[in-house]
Amino acid sequence: MFAATVAPPQRVMARLVFALALIASFVSAAAPASLAHAQTMSADIVDTAVAAGQFKTLATALKAAGLVDTLKGPGPFTVFAPTDAAFAKLPAGTLDSLLANPDQLRAVLTYHVVAGRVTAADVVKLHSAQTVQGEDVTIDAANGMVKINDATVTKADIMASNGVIHAIDTVILPPSMTAQAPAPMATADIVDTAVAAGNFTTLATALKAAGLVDTLKGPGPFTVFAPTDAAFAKLPSGTLNSLLANPDQLRMVLTYHVVAGADTAAAVAQLQQAATVEGEDVTIQSTDGTVKINDATVTTPDIMASNGIIHVIDTVLLPPSLAASQAAQ
Repeated sequence: MFAATVAPPQRVMARLVFALALIASFVSAAAPASLAHAQTMSADIVDTAVAAGQFKTLATALKAAGLVDTLKGPGPFTVFAPTDAAFAKLPAGTLDSLLANPDQLRAVLTYHVVAGRVTAADVVKLHSAQTVQGEDVTIDAANGMVKINDATVTKADIMASNGVIHAIDTVILPPSMTAQAPAPMATADIVDTAVAAGNFTTLATALKAAGLVDTLKGPGPFTVFAPTDAAFAKLPSGTLNSLLANPDQLRMVLTYHVVAGADTAAAVAQLQQAATVEGEDVTIQSTDGTVKINDATVTTPDIMASNGIIHVIDTVLLPPSLAASQAAQ
């Protein structure tokens, strides 16, 4: 028989105090993180977006589309949320047109929403996702960057009580809308739109000298790859004056910048070449979101006009036949 050993009362008390202190240290260390998490998750998607401060236009659009109550509901939802800067990139008049058309606005906004809580870790494993609007978005994750269609995720995993927000830098449009939506968004024709833009003074002068103003104010529709004043300034010395003095050559050059039909940037990017009104083809190359027309880069796409679309380019295009004849001289 072994006699039971009883620890002295002082030793028992010391052990109890140590155990309580240890528990207290764990609780105090865990409490701030747990509290912060609870605070982060207490607001729904709409309130979280409003509190963030960079989604004011989105909040306005959600209200106009009657989607506030939906995104304050249980969900969960994943929202690819365009920032105010993303909305500001839309062509002039586009946002006002959408706000005046609740059906189109709902289609655009619900195209930014996916059912379920899809975190960044989940997103990078996908190639596409079906939106609440019904059509798919494409997902491309490479080199630490995630793109949703042609928009880049700038901030991921903004958590809300009923889902998650991923901020994006571009408003994405449903594929079914890209062909027909832009037409009613503009009231000025191509010429007046170019003049109002302020950086096509030389192009406007050239159109007048070539007798093409009435043509490009006509019904069209036309797609114009429009060189800026800076693009014309890059021409070799004397070239512009020579063209202005030769209306036939000038018409050749200018109509080589025009394609029949209204082709958005998304449509242009899918082509390898296009027949111009002048008769010769331009080559088209789209790489990493940059579109080149021959050796010119599209710097601003999709400037909508009532009779077509303007894509701004940084270099004047010369028809191959004219370039060849000039080289032979």
